[in-house]
Amino acid sequence: MHAAAPSPSSFSAPGALRGRIRVPGDKSISHRSLMLSALAVGESRVSGLLEGEDVLATAAAMRAMGADIVRGDDGLWRIHGVGVGGLLQPGQALDMGNSGTSTRLLMGLVASHPITATFIGDASLSKRPMGRVIEPLGLMGAEFTASPGGRLPLMVRGLCPAVPLEYRLPVASAQVKSAILLAGLNTPGTTRVIEPVPTRDHSERMLRGFGAALEVTEDDDGARIIALTGEAELRPQAITVPGDPSSAAFPLVAALLVPGSDVVIENVGINETRAGLIGVLREMGADIALLHERVVGGEPVADLHVRHSPLSGIEVPPSVAPSMIDEFPILFVASALASGRTVMRGLDELRVKESDRIAVMAEGLSAIGARVEELPDGMVIEGTGGDPLAGGATIAANLDHRIAMSFAVAGLVSRQPVIVDDMAPVATSFPQFTTLMTSLGAEAA
Repeated sequence: MHAAAPSPSSFSAPGALRGRIRVPGDKSISHRSLMLSALAVGESRVSGLLEGEDVLATAAAMRAMGADIVRGDDGLWRIHGVGVGGLLQPGQALDMGNSGTSTRLLMGLVASHPITATFIGDASLSKRPMGRVIEPLGLMGAEFTASPGGRLPLMVRGLCPAVPLEYRLPVASAQVKSAILLAGLNTPGTTRVIEPVPTRDHSERMLRGFGAALEVTEDDDGARIIALTGEAELRPQAITVPGDPSSAAFPLVAALLVPGSDVVIENVGINETRAGLIGVLREMGADIALLHERVVGGEPVADLHVRHSPLSGIEVPPSVAPSMIDEFPILFVASALASGRTVMRGLDELRVKESDRIAVMAEGLSAIGARVEELPDGMVIEGTGGDPLAGGATIAANLDHRIAMSFAVAGLVSRQPVIVDDMAPVATSFPQFTTLMTSLGAEAA
């Protein structure tokens, strides 16, 4: 989806970072707001939608399956849905670009409709495993023809009526959970997902908001049981998308690391299933204040006031990983400048993201002078105690937006330039990244 020509860049901080910024809308909520609006009958309105390539891929796919989706000049998105059960046969393959969320969740939608859809994506997405979604959706009756290893390109042939399912998640994955629940919308009976480890709960919150019959209980072992009654009728909604905490993580860590910095990041979602990074950084000594806490569209939101802080290494509990899985690359950078040792385990999921984020971050951080030990499921980093990293290397971002932004931040606290070989993939989630960072005082070359 992004431009084929690489866009190399390096970032530096000649002085403190200061100012107030707003990061783009939450990617997870943006995807789900388009999908559920497209399944409601009537007009939904979405403000604050992330207009990155991943979310635009979702919008294009829902249009291809019959929804009327228009962005007004006022930035408001208006979606006229087709109703649950009303998705139409797409006329051509659905191009997901780099978006794993779009792919897995839309596979769920298609699985219980009487249509067939082919999913394609870019080189990075085509390496990512889809078997974790294919297995439960196959149990519901959908048929799949996938590339070797359960990868894209793949074709889904939905079954209507599908078979209701009770499924215990073998890995903590909000995408798998959401795919099953979305399939359950057009499935008679009750579909249940058992979640031993809590993951982000945007789907549950939004499904309830649109009028789906959904209940969450706990079993004797403390696992969450999410039960959805199918053949739902969804009501159109007005949705305000909060700022994405995963995007806020980059200017947040930059402000913590660059001496003298004082930054406010406005309107950031602080849903407890997503806000693990704030707690971990505070435990390391970070000065992060939550201002004007409020609830917007059913999601907790606050302004984050961040000041430069000396950080100390800690052992990060593996249990927090699901609430900050996308933030570990930038936490690796923060750990590289902390005092002492930071140990991070339980991160197997990072091996199958847009890139192998453990291997790519370990290699890149070592190249710019960090002391890193790569583990099968994580990383141990011996920090500099606040001293700048050496820098002086070109980093291969592997078409991974979060890797690219993490090393852009690392460049702010390195003696020699850190060149990111391609910043173009950043458009998938944070198109304004460079503009916002330079507005705070960073320099980009």
